[in-house]
Amino acid sequence: MNCAQFKMIPCEELLISIGHQPQKQNEREVWFLNPFGKESECSFKVNRTKNIWYLYSEGIGGNNIDFMKKYFSYSVSEILNWATNKKFSKFHSPEILTYSNYKINSIKPIENKNLKKYMSGRGLSDRTYQYVKEINFTVDSKTLYAVGQQNISGGWELRNAFYKGSIFKKDITIINNGSKKVFVVEGFTEALSLIELSRNFTDDILILNSVTLISTAIQHLQKYNEHILLLNNDKAGLKGTDSLLKFFPHAKNKSSKIFPHIDLNDYLVSIKKIKTI
Repeated sequence: MNCAQFKMIPCEELLISIGHQPQKQNEREVWFLNPFGKESECSFKVNRTKNIWYLYSEGIGGNNIDFMKKYFSYSVSEILNWATNKKFSKFHSPEILTYSNYKINSIKPIENKNLKKYMSGRGLSDRTYQYVKEINFTVDSKTLYAVGQQNISGGWELRNAFYKGSIFKKDITIINNGSKKVFVVEGFTEALSLIELSRNFTDDILILNSVTLISTAIQHLQKYNEHILLLNNDKAGLKGTDSLLKFFPHAKNKSSKIFPHIDLNDYLVSIKKIKTI
């Protein structure tokens, strides 16, 4: 992906992909809470026609490149590397777009053959199915399906071969096995990979679902005696790891164990077989 292509990605889709949900919208614009800080009223506007953003509370704005530079402090090359690993609808599936007006039609165990194929392609066997659901949902008049995992606020993280996103309220997810030891990962495919790679996994897993939820995660992590960090090996993941280590200096950072792979699922796919790490 080059700069011109990255600028073509709908800015609202970019924000949703990193955990920010629209608060109000019309045909010409969509409004978000300030993604760079806390606020109670929307001051961040995306112009859908021009595909640019403006933050009224700080008097700044720009395109997708400008946003990522401020949000992650990324260089242009780091932005393009990050975007290459994402599945934005502009370049992967014109049929699957991100909207805020979802309706969930059904929640059931994984049955769809395409979703099973997707899971298999990510190195995940049916022993991980108990931790996710098959979500059938409608966007306007279009019915879609995805592998979903619910967070602690009732929102859903959704994945299929063409889409990575979330609906309703963004929050962390906890796989609770009643352990005093917890693994911290960024996404649910990494959590499922951890389970897949383990012969008998009995510890807890806290899934950030977005590195912007570090402060929320810290509140829940305080009840554990042992913390194992397995965040992504990219700039955002390293920054999140540093933040967690400041609060939990005795935590064990295991991300380097899977380097140079970007995350635990990338590691699982690369070895193409179950192996304990």
